[in-house]
Amino acid sequence: METKSIEIVLIEDNPYDAEMIIRALKKNNNINSIVHLKDGVEALDFFFGTGAYKERTLNVIPKVIFLDLKMPKVNGIEVLRKLRSDDNLKVIPIVILTSSKEDADIGTCYNLGANSYVVKPVGFENFSKSISDLGLYWVFLNESINQI
Repeated sequence: METKSIEIVLIEDNPYDAEMIIRALKKNNNINSIVHLKDGVEALDFFFGTGAYKERTLNVIPKVIFLDLKMPKVNGIEVLRKLRSDDNLKVIPIVILTSSKEDADIGTCYNLGANSYVVKPVGFENFSKSISDLGLYWVFLNESINQI
């Protein structure tokens, strides 16, 4: 998979949540380039150029990563830890987008360098509006590095 520009990488194991997030982002913000990774293992392969992504050009980075915490195989906290420990990847903004309201999760994520922590809103309208607003801010308003 090769792309010249990636706006958002969504790391989300729940197919229903992923579909709603992608629809909200594309519909309301005209975001075209979203990469959906289904678990922590796939995310680490993508960012470090291993496994199915060994041919990927690693200097093309997203404007933002939306990261779920509760995933099988490798959880979101471990993905966050590994991304933040890499000098080239630690500049990418990471928004935790999860159902967890646990103080321990929130504290851990901020201590590891998360840029934002958002609890997934309940209800379709609230969910869609919140995701749209996140996309607007992180893709269009926030200044980011395009390549490493």
